[in-house]
Amino acid sequence: MTSQTLNVPGPDQIRRAPKVLLHDHLDGGLRPGTIVELALAQNYEALPETEPDKLGIWFREAADSGSLERYLETFAHTCAVMQTRDALFRVAAECAEDLAEDGVVYAEVRYAPEQHLTAGLSLEEVVEAVNEGFREGERRARANGHRIRVGALLTAMRHAARALEIAELANRYRDLGVVGFDIAGAEAGYPPTRHLDAFEYLKRENNHFTIHAGEAFGLPSIWQALQWCGADRLGHGVRIIDDIEVADDGTVTLGRLASYVRDKRIPLELCPTSNLQTGAAASYAEHPIGLLRKLHFRATVNTDNRLMSGTSMSREFERLTETFGYTLDDMQWFTVNAMKSAFIPFDERLAMINDVVKPGYAELKSEWLFRQTAVTSASSSLAG
Repeated sequence: MTSQTLNVPGPDQIRRAPKVLLHDHLDGGLRPGTIVELALAQNYEALPETEPDKLGIWFREAADSGSLERYLETFAHTCAVMQTRDALFRVAAECAEDLAEDGVVYAEVRYAPEQHLTAGLSLEEVVEAVNEGFREGERRARANGHRIRVGALLTAMRHAARALEIAELANRYRDLGVVGFDIAGAEAGYPPTRHLDAFEYLKRENNHFTIHAGEAFGLPSIWQALQWCGADRLGHGVRIIDDIEVADDGTVTLGRLASYVRDKRIPLELCPTSNLQTGAAASYAEHPIGLLRKLHFRATVNTDNRLMSGTSMSREFERLTETFGYTLDDMQWFTVNAMKSAFIPFDERLAMINDVVKPGYAELKSEWLFRQTAVTSASSSLAG
């Protein structure tokens, strides 16, 4: 058995490994039991199931159905029960708790404030409720022996016309828990250039933003997000693979856009399980992350929608280690990539890498060394 094989982590080590998450939707990660309880409290009677386990299964099956209508319906249900301050506070606190329990030490969680106004909350009240919920979740996590820091990304819906308003909101709360801005929604027919005023404003304010691009629509979406809008990161960006050619002999040729993305170290917020659900890849083995890792793109691993995909950061890494034989060194590489790409100040990112991420992986890797020593000693005793 080689040291490389020994370094492939099992589920327990993956769960304990420090992980960094950049692409996670608040309304896509609720606990099924919380949805049921909030629906009951708010007299929301449209849930397809009222038993938590069955509801969780329904969400996953709807997301896997191949039907856009059913997939979008899942978010209609989660957003419907996230319209009050107490509900937003609870969902945000539980989000932080769940991520910390899974070994996530830093997360940027995104949501669209404009989708939580039907019960009369203002945009500011939505943001403040979510921020307070994240802080409460961090406190609960510490009480349970876990450490996590959560930053919020405010999302504007690309089919709507409130991007500048949401960008201004993100800027007002940038030192109060909000770390950046995002646009999301259907890519086809709604290019990011529709919201240039928001991006130009954020650049003038020296603020950070990511753009959902290159998930369903392809290279033009990525090109516009970068060259017209100036995105710091690409939400998904998986379709950059369309600008990479692999010859029969294994020779790899990068197109101009793919070269630019790699050369500029533009982070890709890859979400493997979600990408399979949306058809960006046919299987984990065929997911572009394998090639992008080999080519040293700034690739990161993310969950997207934990409820709809039935996933977590640990499950994403479990599937990747099973598929590609990734080791703890690979996990650390993805995690450091993500921490380097976070929207918090440089010195804070560096401290997280040097004081949390690297020591955590060093401890896990040392377990293999002691285990190997124990195996060698046992073998010697048997031989004697």
